[in-house]
Amino acid sequence: MINKALINPKSIVVVGGSDNIACPGGRVLKNLIEHHFKGDLYVLNPKKEQVQNIKSYTDIAELPKVDLAIIAITAKYIKETVKILTESKNTKAFIIFSAGFSEKDKAGAQLEQEIVALIKKADGVLLGPNNIGLLNTHYAGVFTTPIPKLDRKGVNLISGSGATAVFIMEAAKATGLSFNSVFTVGNSAQIGVEEVLEHFDDNSNIKHFKEENKIYSKVILLYIESINQPKKLLKHAKSLAKKGYHLVAIKAGSSDAGSRAASSHTGAMANADVAVNALFEKAGIIRCYGRNELIQVATILQHKQVEGKRFAIITHAGGPAVMLTDVLEKNGLEVPEIDNPLSKELLSYLYDGSSVQNPIDFLATGNAEQLEKIIQYCDTKFNEIDAMIIIFGSPGLTDVYDVYDVIEKYQKISKKPIYAIMPSVVNVKEEIDQFIAHGNLCFNDEVLFGEALGKVYNKPPLYFKNCANRLINISTIEDELKKYEDEYISPKSALKVLHFSHIHCVDEIVLTHKKELDKIIDYPIVMKVIGPLHKTDVGGVILNIKNKKTAIDAFNEIMQIKEAKAVLVQPMKKGLELFIGVKKDPKFGHLIMCGLGGTHVEIHKDISVKLTPLSINCAHDMIKELNIYPILKGIRGDKGINIDLFAETILQVSKLVNQFPEIEELDINPLLANNKEIVAVDTRIKVE
Repeated sequence: MINKALINPKSIVVVGGSDNIACPGGRVLKNLIEHHFKGDLYVLNPKKEQVQNIKSYTDIAELPKVDLAIIAITAKYIKETVKILTESKNTKAFIIFSAGFSEKDKAGAQLEQEIVALIKKADGVLLGPNNIGLLNTHYAGVFTTPIPKLDRKGVNLISGSGATAVFIMEAAKATGLSFNSVFTVGNSAQIGVEEVLEHFDDNSNIKHFKEENKIYSKVILLYIESINQPKKLLKHAKSLAKKGYHLVAIKAGSSDAGSRAASSHTGAMANADVAVNALFEKAGIIRCYGRNELIQVATILQHKQVEGKRFAIITHAGGPAVMLTDVLEKNGLEVPEIDNPLSKELLSYLYDGSSVQNPIDFLATGNAEQLEKIIQYCDTKFNEIDAMIIIFGSPGLTDVYDVYDVIEKYQKISKKPIYAIMPSVVNVKEEIDQFIAHGNLCFNDEVLFGEALGKVYNKPPLYFKNCANRLINISTIEDELKKYEDEYISPKSALKVLHFSHIHCVDEIVLTHKKELDKIIDYPIVMKVIGPLHKTDVGGVILNIKNKKTAIDAFNEIMQIKEAKAVLVQPMKKGLELFIGVKKDPKFGHLIMCGLGGTHVEIHKDISVKLTPLSINCAHDMIKELNIYPILKGIRGDKGINIDLFAETILQVSKLVNQFPEIEELDINPLLANNKEIVAVDTRIKVE
C-alpha cells in the first residue's frame, strides 16, 4: 500500500506553503529546504509567486506533475485539491497535516472517507490526516522541530500521535540516538501503524525498490493508541523478528474497565492490558511504558549484541556502581567477581585503594590511561566478562575529554559491547555533546539503563510454530456446545467437552434428591452446589464427606442455599490446586491463563497469560513463568507435580478454544495436580 512516491519522491508540492515558519505550511517548507530535499520542490499558494525563494504556483492547473503533495490548508478545500492532483498531476502520495476530519465529527469523517476514495481510485496513498508528517533520510516532510540526526542505520519510529513523536525525538537527543524514519499516522484514514509495519516487512525483500531505498535499521519503535488489526500486527511483527529486527512499543490507553463485570475468574483477570501484553509477547515486541524507557531500550539495541549476561561495571564512583549492580542482578543479569592472577596484574596499574573485583572502581582520581588499561583487560583477558558498562562523570574540577575519547575508541574496536553512562549532564555537558556529535551513544542514569537492559535481556522467546493438531471427537463437542447460546453450559455438558478434548476429569454425578445418595458407593466425597456462579462464596462446597449420614446432612445444607438447583458429587481428590482459564478478547482472540487455583486465584494472581494457539514449548514456558514454579518442580523432598501433564492439559485447552471460537470463557478451577495425575475438578464454559 505504501509506495515509492511517499518514501522517496522525486518531486514535492507544499499546498499552503508560506513564508510564515510559525505555521505548518511554512515550517515544513523550511524543513524540506534546510535538510536538502534533492528533488523538485514546488509551492501552491494562490497569493504568492515565490515562497521562501521557491517558485509558487497561484493556479493549481499550472502546477507540473508531482509525486507527493504535502497539504496544509483548511479541511474544506482539500477534497477538490486532491481530486485535481490525482486526476491531472499524477500525484500518488499525500500527507495531510490539516485537522477537522474524523477526529471532529461525522461530517468530518465523511469528508475524510471521500478523500481516501479519490486517492485509492488513483492507486495512491494517504498518510494522515491530522498528523505531523513523515521524516526519513530522503526528505524532512514534517512541520515540527527538532529534526533529529538522520542515518540509515538509525531507528525507525511509527507513532499514532504526532506530539508524542516529537517528544520521543527530543528525548533521543540526550542519548545520541539517530533515526532512519519517522511515520506519524494521525487519523489513520488509509494507513495505520499496522500498514506501516507491513511496509517495513515487505521492503526487506521487495525487488522493485532500488537498493538505496531499502531499510537498513533493525530497530522499530512504536507508539500505539489503538490496535485495530491485531492479527496483522502479529503477522508482520513476527515476520520482522524472524529477519532479525527488534520491535519496541508503548501502548497507551489500556484499562480494565471491560473486565469489571466479568463473571468468571479468568474474565475478571483478562483485562485490556493483559491482552496487550499477551499480544506483544507473542509478537516478540518489547513493551515500554514511557518515552524515556523506550529511548533507553532503543539505544541499547543499537549497540553490539551481547553474547552472554555477565557484565563488568567500570567506574570511578562507587554509589552508581552499587545501584547498577542491584538492578542488573534483579533482572537476572550477572556482575561476576573477578579474582585471578590477571586481575591482580591489572590492579598494579591503578592507584592504591582501587578495586578490580567487579565493580571495577579506579577511584575519583582515575584517569584516561587507567581506563584504557581496564578496558583492554576486560576485552581480551577476562573470560568471565561478556560486556562492559562504564560509568564516568566529573565533580567539575577538570574536563574529561580524554576519558571520553578512550570510550569512543574502544566502543568501535572492542570485541565486547561497551555501554557508556555519563551522568554529569551539567559539569561535562560540552564533553558529552562532543561525544554524541561524533556519532556515539550514551546514557545518563545507571538505574534506568539497568532496567532497560533487563527488558532487552528478558525478552520472551518467539514461537514460530504453533500446535495445529485438531481435536478428535469434533462432532461430539460441537453437539454439546450447540445446545446453548450466550450462557454457561451445564456441568454435564462441560464434563463431556473436556472428556472429548482428552482432558482428564474427576468422575461426578448430579443429585436432585437425597434418596439418590444410594448411588454413592465410595467415600470420601465432595459436594458442590449447582446454580450460583461462585460456589465457595455462598458456602456451596463441602469437602471430605466420609459416610452416608454426613452426606445427607451436607445435601440438605447445600439445597438450602438460594438459587441452588442440584448437588454435584465428586470423589475426594488430593493435590495442589491449579487453574487453567480462557477469555475471548473481541479483538485479539483467545487469551489462555494458568496458575495457582482454588479460592486464591484472584488474590495472588500468580498467573501466566498467552495468546492462543500455543506450542508445547510455549505451554511449558507458561508454567516456568509462575512464581510457584519451584513448588511445582518439587522442593525439600516433595515430588512436585507432573509438569508434562500440566503442559499437555494447557495445550489441549488451547486446541479446544481454537477449534471452537464460540467458547467465550472457560474456567477449570481447581485443577488438582500431583506427581501422577492432573484432574479437572470444577469446570465452567460459556458460549456466545
